[in-house]
Amino acid sequence: MKSQIDHIVVMAASLDMGVQWCEDTLGITPGPGGEHDKYGTHNRLFKIASPSHPLAYLEIIAIRPSIPANNRPQVARWFDMDDKALQKAVASEPRLITFVASTDDVKGARHALRVQGIERGQIVHASRKLNKGTLNWQITVREDGERLFNGTLPTLIQWGKPEATDPMRLHPRNSLPRSGVTLQSLVISHPSGPKLQAAYEAIGLEGIAIETGPANLIATLKTPKGLVQLQSLGI
Repeated sequence: MKSQIDHIVVMAASLDMGVQWCEDTLGITPGPGGEHDKYGTHNRLFKIASPSHPLAYLEIIAIRPSIPANNRPQVARWFDMDDKALQKAVASEPRLITFVASTDDVKGARHALRVQGIERGQIVHASRKLNKGTLNWQITVREDGERLFNGTLPTLIQWGKPEATDPMRLHPRNSLPRSGVTLQSLVISHPSGPKLQAAYEAIGLEGIAIETGPANLIATLKTPKGLVQLQSLGI
């Protein structure tokens, strides 16, 4: 089993705020994204791939204000987006909140975490139409929407349909142009550092430094504005 960084997730109070933050902080305008009807969210995306992290892109995600609560299925939004403390934390400025790891065996990876005593959640099948075809993926989402370990334990994703022979053919990296921003490193800090290390090893996730300390994710990006660090700061 092998896993790697798929994308990092920045939550914004609104998508407009997320775009403005991206332009001001990283010096680029994010590309288009999509809508997630089941969870009442929408996003903007841009590539941050580098030799060390060849799949990587950045997702700016926000709650869609145009959907009345009674028109959305009553399920918890992913990434803790219904959490009031998290919403308050991003009210004035978007913030890095978690990351997603791509795996070649999402069922096996979920089972490997269960062996570690960690419930990553059910596997949800999703898709989105693109100009060049349909983007299919399977992603783990807990019923309570929790990120786990303050967002330092990644959500798991597997691209393509389960029977796909070339699941990466329609990975978002193939439809996103170079942005001028690249991911240099992702460093994790958490009081349960050893448990996180064991969880990463169980799913074959390498190339991420893990420290034992206050909860934090630190993504270092090379941008048109120079090196920029994004931090979760324990939320």
